[in-house]
Amino acid sequence: MFEVITDNDDRGQVGIGTLIVFIAMVLVAAIAAGVLINTAGVLQSQASDTGSETQEAVANQIEVVHASGGVNESTEDGYVDSVNLTVMKSAGSNSIDLSSMTIQYTSDTTDKTLTHGGNDAAIGITENSYTDATPTTYTFGVVSGDANSTKFATTNIAGEAGGDSELISTDDRVKITLHLAAIEAGTHNESSSGQALGNALKGEGLDGGDSATIKLVDQSGAQFSYGLTVPSTFGDKEVVEV
Repeated sequence: MFEVITDNDDRGQVGIGTLIVFIAMVLVAAIAAGVLINTAGVLQSQASDTGSETQEAVANQIEVVHASGGVNESTEDGYVDSVNLTVMKSAGSNSIDLSSMTIQYTSDTTDKTLTHGGNDAAIGITENSYTDATPTTYTFGVVSGDANSTKFATTNIAGEAGGDSELISTDDRVKITLHLAAIEAGTHNESSSGQALGNALKGEGLDGGDSATIKLVDQSGAQFSYGLTVPSTFGDKEVVEV
């Protein structure tokens, strides 16, 4: 009485098409999920590294315990031609590698970036006399060791853990030596000798009342700034606090 109309062939084609679309959607979703997971992993790794580096940059601090300057009396009023900084690491800091540290030295006339030169930081205030064209005889102090116009030197003072170029425990104390005469003159102390060295370094350094800024930047990027202030007069002192 009633005729059922069916189209089996058409039904089969519709089912296959739906299956193809479904599989395509699954593949697209899987690819998108893979990309998102990979991106999330990269971002997590970067965030972790950034967090660690930021923590080190904030926590790692170098503290200047004491600073002194060597007075050179080769001119009438005298001047400071070398500086020694006694440093330690602050509480909570990780180990600090001073050989990887840089020092930014800035005065009224000079701006230089210094790197680690070695561990021989002996200051040899050797009086040498030279006669210039006037002729006038003068004397000046010669700084020996690894500190020069582009390098600073380090020497262990206290603590056995870090040695000459590392701050590992809060008990470690290291002396950082800057050759101000060479820095201000732009001349290495080891690159010249005799009359040339005398002319290059005579009177170079910081005069009474002068100031400079020293910025210590360790391997993690943490920075510590110290202001050098030279006394207005030296009297008969060979070493002054700066």
